[in-house]
Amino acid sequence: MPQIPETIHELTVGQLSARSGAAVSALHFYESKGLISSRRTAGNQRRYQRDALRRVAFVRAAQRVGIPLATIRDALAELPEERTPTREDWARLSEAWRSELDERIKQLGRLRDHLTDCIGCGCLSLENCVLSNPDDAFGERRSGSRLMVEPGTRRGSRSSADRPEKPETCP
Repeated sequence: MPQIPETIHELTVGQLSARSGAAVSALHFYESKGLISSRRTAGNQRRYQRDALRRVAFVRAAQRVGIPLATIRDALAELPEERTPTREDWARLSEAWRSELDERIKQLGRLRDHLTDCIGCGCLSLENCVLSNPDDAFGERRSGSRLMVEPGTRRGSRSSADRPEKPETCP
């Protein structure tokens, strides 16, 4: 890892990439999303303050545990004057994210435990498929791979016997 003298207070994008382990394209992306910032030189080159290293480390650590970039950006925006996150900031923010992560872990555990319940044919037409029909929201009403129009919900007063069932469009 290249060492940057302490007397240099600004880093090029290449230096920031080498020190942080983030690809140059990732740094450009982070900047476009407002996670880090740079100034431009007279030659239109990016220059980052040294504290960008800690911000990038913060972003990457939060991403590793599954925190969305928008949530990370909102957290960084709460810091006064866009200062570098401290250990205390990380502790406070990670505690706030903990319940969200715990819920995701529970959901992934349920999906993992029910993965073998799927017949694997690709149609996902099981009456109680936890992959295509979480918590069996439609299993009580009908089975099959398509959701059908509920009787009486469309086309005036025709009875369900007179009206052919039409598949709804899936999102």
